[in-house]
Amino acid sequence: MFITQSDIVVIGGSAAGVAAAITAHRQYPDKNVVLLRKERQALIACGIPYIFGTIGTPEKNLMPDEALGSDKIKIVTGEATKIDTRKRLIEVDSHDTIGYKRLVIATGSYPAMPPIPGFALKNIVVPSKDMAILAAFQEQLKQVKDLIVIGGSFKGVELADECKKAGVENVTIVEQLPYCLASSLDEEFGEAAEEVLKKRGINLKTGTRVRGFIGSEKVEKIVLAGGEEIKADAVIISVGVVADVKLAKDSGLKLGATGAIAVDRYMKTSNPHIFACGDCAEKKSFFGGRPSPLKLESMSAFEARIAAANLFGTRRENNGAIGVVSTVIGDFALACAGLTANMAEQAGYDHVTGSAKGLNRYPDCMPGAENVKIKFVFERRTGVLLGGQLMGGKAVGEMINVVSACIQKKMTFDDIAAFQIGTHPALTASPVAYQLVDAAEMALKETAQAFGR
Repeated sequence: MFITQSDIVVIGGSAAGVAAAITAHRQYPDKNVVLLRKERQALIACGIPYIFGTIGTPEKNLMPDEALGSDKIKIVTGEATKIDTRKRLIEVDSHDTIGYKRLVIATGSYPAMPPIPGFALKNIVVPSKDMAILAAFQEQLKQVKDLIVIGGSFKGVELADECKKAGVENVTIVEQLPYCLASSLDEEFGEAAEEVLKKRGINLKTGTRVRGFIGSEKVEKIVLAGGEEIKADAVIISVGVVADVKLAKDSGLKLGATGAIAVDRYMKTSNPHIFACGDCAEKKSFFGGRPSPLKLESMSAFEARIAAANLFGTRRENNGAIGVVSTVIGDFALACAGLTANMAEQAGYDHVTGSAKGLNRYPDCMPGAENVKIKFVFERRTGVLLGGQLMGGKAVGEMINVVSACIQKKMTFDDIAAFQIGTHPALTASPVAYQLVDAAEMALKETAQAFGR
């Protein structure tokens, strides 16, 4: 048995694993780092929907190894099959063994597969990070006229839109919640997204679920809960992901309430020499510390930078998952951070909202002028920002990061209303009608009226 010794080993080659390896090298340049991954080349998870339309092939959606940027980070291809936590050894399916001083587990997740009768029929796919599966389905799409996408989340909407862009004649989204994106956005934002989807030729079936698949060898129809049948040459199932914890569980590491690997605020597991990050790691909400089901690529990288920095001494702390998400349908962008009004109500917050809408350029004759709407959710008593949603031009993709910063710093109505902003006619909204500031002012006004101020 050949044993390779390393100071730091990272298991997993997606966003969390790559970010952990890069951060580990930056924070501890005197240590050698091994990145162990199953795939010869790793796919970018958020880019998977765009393989079918915008990008064109799985090969164009790869995590570049150049991002690792150092001969101190060694890439090893193979699957970790066992961790001996006592001897600090990792067995790899290539029959090699790797020793470690510190270990980061970033094994990610795998697609959730609901138990729907008929699932074994051909032309039903659950998009994963498997290049062969994605390439094969992309080839099948050339013969598909009627496509069903199960799941109206951000990824489901993106998959539907990209497949329509690729030339599929009839694309239908089936979502069991009352409207698409309902798990992330309040109703007016979800309805706005649905209007854009309809204009782009996508059919919507909301407030219902798929009861079964019908076909001989290949899928031919789906059956909805109410008995309605819809023609289907192919089906994409996109209903979330499940933490991949088999390796960690078999190694005796403690799991958390959601079934992911239990970690503390420093991303340390129940073993003092092992850290975990990304989809495989347990999340706690920024709002009260409750277990959170959130799994996002951006969050994976965030956790990885915390875990890797703390390997040989505590340097960073995870204060909880906020959830910052964005998407674009054609030229119409949507984004959210933190709690929606619905979420705040369900969590028991006495909350108030403030909204503002305006152009992202000034005057309105400037090229590129588009309307942007923002909705803020504040805790009424303290005035602390709980969440924000944006829709409109593509600028919202970066604006939501400002909102996230305001949430993390627990800024209030007044903090945001008195925010020092930089503006320019060709780049931003007007300084006298800046949406973030105006939305905070509107929430403050509503609160003042409620308390008779």
